[in-house]
Amino acid sequence: MASLTVRGLSEDLKHQLRLRAAGNGRSVEEEIRNILKGAAAGGEGRADLPLQRRSTPTAGRPLPDRDPLDRASATAARVLLVIGGGIAAYKSLDLIRRLQDGNVTVRCILTKAAQEFVTPLAAGALAHGQVFTDLFDPKSEFDIGHIRLARETDLIVVAPATADLMAKMAGGHADDLASAVLLATDKPILIAPAMNPMMWSRRATQRNLARLIDDGVALVGPNAGEMAERGEAGIGRMAEPIEIASAAVSLLNNTAGKGLLAGKRIVVTSGPTHEPIDPVRYIANRSSGKQGHAIAAAAAAAGANVVLVSGPVNIPDPIGVMTVKVESARQMLEAVENAMPADCAVFAAAVADWRVAGASDEKIKKTKSGAPALSLVENPDVLATIAQRKSGRPQLVIGFAAETENLIPNAQDKLKRKACDWVVANDVSPEGGVMGGDINKVHLVTAVGVEAWPPQSKDKVARALVARIAAALAGEAQ
Repeated sequence: MASLTVRGLSEDLKHQLRLRAAGNGRSVEEEIRNILKGAAAGGEGRADLPLQRRSTPTAGRPLPDRDPLDRASATAARVLLVIGGGIAAYKSLDLIRRLQDGNVTVRCILTKAAQEFVTPLAAGALAHGQVFTDLFDPKSEFDIGHIRLARETDLIVVAPATADLMAKMAGGHADDLASAVLLATDKPILIAPAMNPMMWSRRATQRNLARLIDDGVALVGPNAGEMAERGEAGIGRMAEPIEIASAAVSLLNNTAGKGLLAGKRIVVTSGPTHEPIDPVRYIANRSSGKQGHAIAAAAAAAGANVVLVSGPVNIPDPIGVMTVKVESARQMLEAVENAMPADCAVFAAAVADWRVAGASDEKIKKTKSGAPALSLVENPDVLATIAQRKSGRPQLVIGFAAETENLIPNAQDKLKRKACDWVVANDVSPEGGVMGGDINKVHLVTAVGVEAWPPQSKDKVARALVARIAAALAGEAQ
């Protein structure tokens, strides 16, 4: 029989046909044939009969009763996952699960190269739906399927984003399904690059990356570490699935205005400050910025408009956050004041208490007369300045107390002296490994008492603190 051409259908009927076809694992054309066949036989295929679900097992989970991407019925956000052709593609199967754990429904596109590493069957079983691979697939292109894929989503995630796929995106190519969808979309795009360190560092890749960032594409990773190739190491590992999922949820919440902190503006400081002695030397501390960056990321994931004022750190900027990079305490205070007004300010940075009174414009030379005398002056107190503002003070001001002795008394004293609302106190004695480490053990000190939190990752500390911030800003009792 010749191919079908059906005209004069309303948009609502077209939508219902798409849902019915997706539910039965058919193209729209096949579904119309099935309806006509059933109508002619007076039985199966009638438009008023319930959908007939396929019996193909899907990793122990039933297929949804309705297309999970149906805007009218969905409560979950929708992500279109583009899986590129790299060894890291195997991680994308875990990413599907991580996204689903965040109440996200997932559709998948596999490039031709990706199918050398993972199969459409594996991705489809995890995503519970059809996987798309071919720009000229008659089943999905019956009604311009690649345009619908580009539009019927809330976010597109490209993981792994190979050097080739990034080049296509930067150049506006559209010679396969993945690149055509990425060019045709008006939705946010998040990429997770993955490639050999040499490929990542090449000028061509960095030019393409700069173009993509300038075009508004969000970036997560790549991370440093061992490569799949023996003896290869460096920057180029795809970010871990949990990192990518967290970044995706953050972007979705910011775009949709959802989350516990939706509509709130949060300012966070992070990292150390560097106070110059001369052009090559400075006074600093061992803060890694991990806790402050984690708080900014958690606040963004909760839907807040976040400004992160960061001292010099060696960790990536959080996704969905406006990061302002500074060096000194005076620059940090200026950046924080420029970020006001805010609903909440969290001062996690380890700001240097002193700076050199007169930093040298030239490198100080070693002489026989011994070490030079450095005259120190006190730096501005960023936390106290904001906490004691007469007007425009944030509703909630939170300081951090990094102590090596008398943790709680020192934190309580800081709470009073600085006039802040809460202090997060942590013991940074060298044996604890907090500075630069991934685990933190904190106490939340407020005017009504002290809470001891169990040892946990800095990410978990951040999420717990953000939940408390949301409750406080909502007026709930603390």
